[in-house]
Amino acid sequence: MSAVNPCLACGICCTRFRVSFYWAEADDAPGGCVPAAMTEKLNHFMRCMRGTNSLPRRCIALEGEIGAAVACTIYENRPNACRDFPVFFADGTPNPRCNELRAEFGLPPLERPPLPEAA
Repeated sequence: MSAVNPCLACGICCTRFRVSFYWAEADDAPGGCVPAAMTEKLNHFMRCMRGTNSLPRRCIALEGEIGAAVACTIYENRPNACRDFPVFFADGTPNPRCNELRAEFGLPPLERPPLPEAA
């Protein structure tokens, strides 16, 4: 994640959702990359990240202070459920779900990032 990524000062989504995914994404399956030791079994086909299957939720891979400075300790190996939750959509608009979660925590809404200046 880059220094301008708003996720690095947020992390709320990592405390609000059960992060479930197909079992073969874990590194104890051929080609899997999510550390299996950080997961728990949901059923024969699904796993979830530890810490996200019960309340209060907090993904085991999240470190830092919510709303201030956070990081995913397995960012390069995170499950598809995390990869598929965009902060910004392809057209640059913020994900409204992010802004709902931010409002719950008292953080300001995300704005569309400025367009890069033409050279």
